[in-house]
Amino acid sequence: MAGELSKEETAVTKVKVLKKTNVKPRKPLGTKVCQLVTFDLPYLAFYYNQKLMTYKGVENFEETVEKLKDGLALVLEDFYQLAGKLGKDEEGVFKVEYDDDMDGVEVIVSVAEGMEVADLTDEGTTKFQDLIPCNKILNLEGLHRPLLAVQLTKLKDGITMGLAFNHAVLDGTSTWHFMTSWAQLCCGSTSISVPPFLERTKARNTRVKLNLSKPSEAPEHANSATTNGDVTANVDPPLRERVFKFSESAIDQIKSKVNANPPEVPCTPFSTFQSLSAHVWLAVTRARQLKPEDYTVYTVFADCRKRVDPPMPESYFGNLIQAIFTVTAAGLLLSHPIEFAAGMIQKAILKHDAKVIDERNKEWESSPKIFQYKDAGVNCVAVGSSPRFKVYDVDFGWGKPESVRSGSNNRFDGMVYLYPEKNGGRGIDVEISLEANAMERLDKDKEFLIEA
Repeated sequence: MAGELSKEETAVTKVKVLKKTNVKPRKPLGTKVCQLVTFDLPYLAFYYNQKLMTYKGVENFEETVEKLKDGLALVLEDFYQLAGKLGKDEEGVFKVEYDDDMDGVEVIVSVAEGMEVADLTDEGTTKFQDLIPCNKILNLEGLHRPLLAVQLTKLKDGITMGLAFNHAVLDGTSTWHFMTSWAQLCCGSTSISVPPFLERTKARNTRVKLNLSKPSEAPEHANSATTNGDVTANVDPPLRERVFKFSESAIDQIKSKVNANPPEVPCTPFSTFQSLSAHVWLAVTRARQLKPEDYTVYTVFADCRKRVDPPMPESYFGNLIQAIFTVTAAGLLLSHPIEFAAGMIQKAILKHDAKVIDERNKEWESSPKIFQYKDAGVNCVAVGSSPRFKVYDVDFGWGKPESVRSGSNNRFDGMVYLYPEKNGGRGIDVEISLEANAMERLDKDKEFLIEA
């Protein structure tokens, strides 16, 4: 293992930054201000949301960089909030503000001549660190940093696009709406097909005053309802990351198994997401070797655009997600068939309607708590991203990405990212971060792997 690490670290040192520039909307827009709302604020103490997209087929790197910057300047006319900064008004309410005098989006150009596309489709994220900006940068730092940073790196046989988005400003749905729109313009469209809906306060207009202005006020260990009070144990266990690729056939097998014995109480069939969630939750719980009485939490960051009242359009720009928690004892989970886990997840998701969302928001607004990214629950499995995001359709004119991965920010023991498979089928890539010993056991769990 030591040899592997040193090899990865060597790969990291090969990245050389050539220049840093800034890109602003192509035309002046004046001053624009938008209040952050209750759906946005909990993410201030998360880190910037990082993605790494790897492409082949790029012939002239310098021309490609200029083409991407031109397209970025154009797309920022619609998505101008990403070219702004966080701010606070006189009452202490956070906002996104844009002004033509601001720096805009940071664009870093770099080269890693010794690195190939194939090097970055391996497991682990150590190699990514110098390819993606804003490592371990809190979203709160958007008060004085760009809200979006892009790093374009030339490889031996392609390029990488490292992206760091301020998560207090947008969620995954908005991230991929922006990326798809940027790619459309780079491919010759004169305008984007779906403009962003920028009126966040239509989803929630409560003004919440927060006493935060610098990272030291977002403590490393925010107090959460699920911690056991042990705030001194701040050394995280070593994590391993792996991408498990489940083919269409494997997904069908999992879904068939979960739906083979429906519960006596009538319910809708378990969806692909609910079936795969149960499959992952059970396998991770087995791999952790928890005691029967230990609690385990399954956390889903659910899109609420269609759940709120009135519903918001898919193009709503911002965060419109909420965490949905399912809790049970490990012994109970593992002693029941898989449909027990799927049933709990389905029930939690179905009951998360406009009334529950409103109650959760009111509770938070009455006593705001800024959680740390890893406060998702005890022995948790937490799912971010979605196989519905068409990440492999982000084509800037030289083909679809070879791989799409999440960076090292916001990873903790039990964090899961779901992506569609690369070839456009119904397969799903499951990117998991786990404590090293548990990952070793998961890696050998034939029931989980379903070779198909």
